[in-house]
Amino acid sequence: MTQRKGGGGSRVSDAVSAEDMARVPLQAVLLADSFAQKFRPITLERPKVLLPLVNVPMINYALAWLESAGVEEVFVFCCAHAKQVIDYLEKSQWLSQPSFSVTTIESHDCISAGDALREIYDRSVIRGDFILMSGDTVSNMSLTQALQEHRDRRKKDVLAVMTMVIKQSTPNSLTHHTRLGEDELLMAIDPETKQLLYYEDKSDDSKGILTLDKSLLVDSTAIRMHNDKQDCYIDICSPEVLSLFKDNFDYQHLRRHFVKGLLVDDVMGYKIFTHEIQSTYAARVDNFRSYDTISKDIIQRWTYPFVPDIQFFGNCPIVKLERQGLYRAPEIIQSHSTRIHPFSLVGNATIIGNNSTILNSVIGHGCSIGHNVSIKGCFIWDNVTIEDDCKLDYAIVCDGAYIKAGAVLEAGVILSFKVLVGQQVVVPAYSKVSLLPQPTKQDSDEELEYADGSSGIMENQPIASMIGVDDEDHTFDISDAQFCGISEVGSSGAGHIWSSCEGGLEEEWKQSIAPIPVNKLMEFSLRLHADTELFNQADSIPQTSGEKHPDSESADSDEDDEVKDFEKEVEATFLRAVDEVPGVDKDNIILEVNSLRLSYNLSFAECAGALYHSMVQLALRRPHSNNSELLNNMDNVIRQWKGLLKHYLHSVDEEIEVILKFEEICQESAREFSSLFSLVLNKLYENDVITEDAIISWATEKGGADESDKIFVKQSEPFIQWLKEAEEEDSDEE
Repeated sequence: MTQRKGGGGSRVSDAVSAEDMARVPLQAVLLADSFAQKFRPITLERPKVLLPLVNVPMINYALAWLESAGVEEVFVFCCAHAKQVIDYLEKSQWLSQPSFSVTTIESHDCISAGDALREIYDRSVIRGDFILMSGDTVSNMSLTQALQEHRDRRKKDVLAVMTMVIKQSTPNSLTHHTRLGEDELLMAIDPETKQLLYYEDKSDDSKGILTLDKSLLVDSTAIRMHNDKQDCYIDICSPEVLSLFKDNFDYQHLRRHFVKGLLVDDVMGYKIFTHEIQSTYAARVDNFRSYDTISKDIIQRWTYPFVPDIQFFGNCPIVKLERQGLYRAPEIIQSHSTRIHPFSLVGNATIIGNNSTILNSVIGHGCSIGHNVSIKGCFIWDNVTIEDDCKLDYAIVCDGAYIKAGAVLEAGVILSFKVLVGQQVVVPAYSKVSLLPQPTKQDSDEELEYADGSSGIMENQPIASMIGVDDEDHTFDISDAQFCGISEVGSSGAGHIWSSCEGGLEEEWKQSIAPIPVNKLMEFSLRLHADTELFNQADSIPQTSGEKHPDSESADSDEDDEVKDFEKEVEATFLRAVDEVPGVDKDNIILEVNSLRLSYNLSFAECAGALYHSMVQLALRRPHSNNSELLNNMDNVIRQWKGLLKHYLHSVDEEIEVILKFEEICQESAREFSSLFSLVLNKLYENDVITEDAIISWATEKGGADESDKIFVKQSEPFIQWLKEAEEEDSDEE
């Protein structure tokens, strides 16, 4: 039951004056417990914030960002596995940083974020506005503008108690799902004040119907609905936020209870506002899929300066950035026949045998990888042993795990700490394997992430004493492993295979690091089409009289911006597919591009133009030192991806649009191709992407244009003339 303690009557007196704000150091509350079970069985043995993210414990990204953003005091709230978190911080350099105070607060009674904030309130440590975030968040944003906006609002309105950081994601549930594994988020925001008026996870709406209360328009003459925003889970809060949690004991979840509770509470009148970041990065590791996505973003340097080759905390092992996003520690041993592909990272003291392949993967420190091993899209943590002839696809392998010769980990497998996979064993897709048995009794609160202290592995107990492992030479005693009764991964293995989570197999593949199956992508695409129709109806809320008419220049500008946003999304989708899965089926890319097309309501010609722009960017990214090599890059890209591009070229008009797009690219975003225009046009013709009819029609249409608009036509005149003559010869022969 909700209990209130007069929070409304004291809200004005509790407000912090501008002078007080200036004197109070900027503080932050960092929740070192996610109060969730999504990373089980791993988090039964180690807290989530200490799990490695590109070989760095997650909490270091959060602390490094807070320090860089000007925060002076951080209170790290520890709950599950509190001792591990506190021990780690005490051994790190965070507790000794100048002008950056880190204090741990330990509690074993909290089962939710709400409980944690009530405990913070009781400690009376927060003296002014503070940053609230979880220890699994990665960001490089500047806080200056968001803080100033929050404080300016507070001066005018003491009811403005919170500012949520959001960012543009995509108005496309498919891309959002495939990248972060989250439910689609619907938000209503006042376009003028940026006040948050509505917040809903789409999963909460089982009927697919969006219902808005007319009262939303009482104080806001216009609202804008969004399904293209991502919640960054970084909040700027006034001290009243803590007292609100103290006064309302049914506030447990930060979003589901607190945010939605304030939005529907018309008695207290508290307000939440949003701050949207544009070019900077912020995301939360909420599940295994977002773990995979954010890891790749770190490797691709979207999170700079928090990247692998920069020591942004403590005694971080040094890795060197090489060409094409390959990171390698100096003290590794690898065979000359080892192939480590771009956008991979290999940690220190790792040994890799003959003819092994590492593709789009992160390898930890002190690993031993045998001969003829294939590792694709995986995260191998520290001190893992993989014997000869093993194959691992899109798996997470925790510290100390041992995989015997010939074993196969299918897509989405999770091997928890020190699991032993037997020889020639195939671990089925999406399996979660742990030395700990799966709990037979579910926790009373679905948000709880505590380990069952009465069972399983003691925190410092060596696994050798349990399954007969010699820590020096990694030899296993099979009889001892069988004696332990945990051999569900082969007779010579040790580990329990957990059954699917409550959401079933669909939830497993949705939140797995493995690529979503093609048939599921198709389902998403079909749902998206229906959702777009529904959302267009919901978006017909009256706008303010001051807004521009759709036929105005402002509307035209918005349309241009939408096309540019669409091109960026297509480019990101295309390059991500190229980077992550060489040889990827073009049908997967087509599904995602089609979903984007539906979201933006654009034509096939615009899809073709966006894809061609992406192909040009891919050619530019590949190594080249002169025009000849750049032309060769473009020829190879065209040959490889012409089938994808031709999927959107159904007529001569659409082919002409691609040529016009190429002109635009040469003049604006890739001028390196200006002198190669006619040669690349020839390559498009030779590969049957652009027909001679389209090229001749394009040249004819340019006949009445200004001279400045004929640059590329003139450059292509010899080629165009050759086409015309060839066409005449064909006509004569007929």
